[in-house]
Amino acid sequence: MKLYNSLGPNPRKVRMFLIEKGIDIEFVEYDMLLGAENRKESYLSKNPGGQIPALELDNGTVIGETVVICEYLEEQFPSPTLIGSTPQERADHRQWQRRIELNITEHLYNAFRYSVGIDIFKERMTVIPEAVEGLSNIVQTKLGWLNSQMEGKEYITGKDMKLVDIILYCALDFGAGVNQTIPSALTNINNWFERMHGRESAKNTYHADSEKMKMRGI
Repeated sequence: MKLYNSLGPNPRKVRMFLIEKGIDIEFVEYDMLLGAENRKESYLSKNPGGQIPALELDNGTVIGETVVICEYLEEQFPSPTLIGSTPQERADHRQWQRRIELNITEHLYNAFRYSVGIDIFKERMTVIPEAVEGLSNIVQTKLGWLNSQMEGKEYITGKDMKLVDIILYCALDFGAGVNQTIPSALTNINNWFERMHGRESAKNTYHADSEKMKMRGI
């Protein structure tokens, strides 16, 4: 297997997942900013969606959705468990994953795409700069809701770190560099964030993505 990798929170999710799993695979690096290599036919022929990351299997099959990549790897390498070892655990994880993605991370990313990152994304998708304030407000409101849900918990689903924690952590760590920070009053979220930030998988995957983007005038 090999992972098509680049800067950004989505590739970082898979890198963190690999480290937490203890999986070592080949990386193929792509520059999403300067060369837009992921929009060239040589890449699109492998992954028509054009997203990075993507996982190419030994038989040539390419998986191009971040969470699906992690789910595939979980099935291939079930220990340690980062999604769930029983149907109930997996269902609980997936409901929290949906809540996090639909209520927080997708709004955070779109607020970035429509503002700071608009020059990157305006040729790739419909951008709505007038929606930025509203999207950012939704993120803050839903973080407040999640803060109340995490009372007494170390991680989002309970006492153990899971994929959903990686999903939210990578979004919020990225958001801190693009003017979307965690309010100090959200103590449960901030304590959770510090636990995540201290993990070796977080330290070893930090690529200073937002700093790289600033250097390139984004």
